[in-house]
Amino acid sequence: MDAWGLCYACNMERLGHVRTFRTSRESSPRNSRDTPDAITSRDNRWIKAFRAALQSAGPERSEPIGVEGPKLIEDALCAGREAEALLVSSSGEAALERILRAARNTEAGIARSRILRTTDKLFAAVAATEAPQGVAALFRQPEWAFEDVLRGPASSDGAFSGDSALVIVAAGVQDPGNVGTIVRSAEAFGATGAIATRGTADPWSPKALRASAGSALRLPLLRGIAVPVLLAQLRVAGLRIYAATAHAALETNESARSSQAPVADLRQPCAIFIGGEGAGLAPEIGRAADASISVPIRDSVESLNAGVAASVMLYEASRQRKQS
Repeated sequence: MDAWGLCYACNMERLGHVRTFRTSRESSPRNSRDTPDAITSRDNRWIKAFRAALQSAGPERSEPIGVEGPKLIEDALCAGREAEALLVSSSGEAALERILRAARNTEAGIARSRILRTTDKLFAAVAATEAPQGVAALFRQPEWAFEDVLRGPASSDGAFSGDSALVIVAAGVQDPGNVGTIVRSAEAFGATGAIATRGTADPWSPKALRASAGSALRLPLLRGIAVPVLLAQLRVAGLRIYAATAHAALETNESARSSQAPVADLRQPCAIFIGGEGAGLAPEIGRAADASISVPIRDSVESLNAGVAASVMLYEASRQRKQS
């Protein structure tokens, strides 16, 4: 464990001593004899930890991922993510049993000493949404490697699909909603992984995570990689590099023009770079790319939203691969 991880582990251990349950016997969370003391102080360590996670631009290397809402928490548990703590307000009690059922089906589960209660008012001050659902959780970050992004997620039996690598790269996409949409489409259309380069909104930020509908907790992804380093890694791995542009200089056939689909052979191992909403891709990516790729659109429209463009290209990759 590195120094950051050791520091985080120590902090979690200290936080673990902040008990919210009375010392009654184990029973249903709804049992009045096992009702926890609600946290009412804004200065409580757990409240500070949840506030920092749920209102951040994304977790640092040693910090937990903040997840808000019962559906996302269940998805994270089903994906095998390890919960550090669960925070429940009065309005969130109805969803607690469902979450605990999902936790019981996982290897890690949720420790009862880490199921914390608070008031609706204090939960609203912690949450990042306009209409809080009363439940939030802190999860350990999954430890993905570059090889995982090329290989793709494992199925429930631990097997891998064996499909050739299809990696979507968000390079300078600063809107977290767009980043979340890109990751969601990547999982939906069978990409093996996603990468957010340095200067891109964090796919594990609360807004991006919600936009991904939980895909960012399932699909292998890497964050904060410098573009030159990533380009070198992709070259060594043998992936063809495509740079998404508004108007790519590619030869097209008549069927491609009529279908308005991007023209490129996306059946082979490849990485598609999607640039920021305003500036697009950095020149170094364009120079390093094997080819440019775009979605043909009417001249009256300057460009597509980054999330939409990535989704169309990923759909085209999926279509080509199914036909091959």
